[in-house]
Amino acid sequence: MDSLQTRHIVLGVSGGVAAYKACELTRLLVKAGYTTQVVMTAAATRFVGPATLQALSGRPVATDQWQPLAANGMDHIELVRAADALVVAPASADCIGKAANGLGDDLLSTLLLARDTIPTLLAPAMNRAMWANASVQRNVQRLRMDGVGIAGPASGEQACGEVGEGRMLEPESILLEIEALFQPKRLAGRRVLITAGPTFEPWDAVRGLTNRSSGKMGWALARAAWEQGAEVTLVAGPTAQATPYGVSTIEVETAREMRDAVQAELKGVDVFIAAAAVADWRPARVEAGKLKKQGDARPPVLELDPNPDILAEVAAQPEAPFCVGFAAEADDLIANAQAKRVRKGVPLLVGNLGPQTFGRDDNACVLIDAQGVLELPRGAKLDLARRILVEIVSRMPSQQS
Repeated sequence: MDSLQTRHIVLGVSGGVAAYKACELTRLLVKAGYTTQVVMTAAATRFVGPATLQALSGRPVATDQWQPLAANGMDHIELVRAADALVVAPASADCIGKAANGLGDDLLSTLLLARDTIPTLLAPAMNRAMWANASVQRNVQRLRMDGVGIAGPASGEQACGEVGEGRMLEPESILLEIEALFQPKRLAGRRVLITAGPTFEPWDAVRGLTNRSSGKMGWALARAAWEQGAEVTLVAGPTAQATPYGVSTIEVETAREMRDAVQAELKGVDVFIAAAAVADWRPARVEAGKLKKQGDARPPVLELDPNPDILAEVAAQPEAPFCVGFAAEADDLIANAQAKRVRKGVPLLVGNLGPQTFGRDDNACVLIDAQGVLELPRGAKLDLARRILVEIVSRMPSQQS
């Protein structure tokens, strides 16, 4: 994967109370390894001092086209030519209007004019009525048609005391949008359905059967698919993971609930990734209360019924999506995973050793299809998820000659 250390971001800050969030965004960018050059409008300096952003970025802040940083006096050219991406957060209605209509009367607006082909992202921030204004919406649509990314806005309480759409996204979400700029959009226009995490099969009101899956790999796959342009739905068993940004999430508990949610979402799905660790069995009987310990009496015997095989059911359907399974094995990884791939009837299966991945942020795995085995060395789960999606796309029927 490309190192973020090589990425250079120009962060534009336009006027608005949300300019204070640019401080945290700058901190997050630098922490993530991006070189960050801040450019502020005169209005932005009324809300946040350039000295603050200079301290956070470690670079002089450009604020005036008539007092340039570049030796040749052409900051609007030199700054953007050195950048890998141009981000404006917050992007005011005025800034959006200038960018959409080719106006350049200050340093930031001329940077937007001179951006050439570098990825550009604007994070709008304004009052709800301003955001809903027809002229602003026309300008936003024009920017989208010109290939400019629009991140947000969010809905909620605003500085003016009103509530509605127009809040700037939180810096953590904007960072995710920035990272997605650098991912090829292999899955643009595709729908991806992913299951993740464990299932929980109750045997009484407080206890049940489950496993050690943290859901982290499924979450990484959901984020990677979203980064690559897909519309992503995640069907998630009970985990401590936060809802992934940009992804529609359906929370379930049992295997049967997961099966029902998957079947309800299958229409129009191009890729189905069964990354969840689904319980193979469930208690045949669920007690309404808590099973009590009865002195020295022998513990109750649990009678088990099989759970539905979600992956096999989906793979067997007419016009099934491209199906990818996961196998968490304890030994004989390749043999067991290959047998599972054939048994489930899927074109691709990802195998890993469960005890070496559960709860961790990294993983190592093998990809198994009818042609053989591809080993992916241990790495961060997000990096592996991105690589797995590359392999999935290369195997999809529409990608094969």
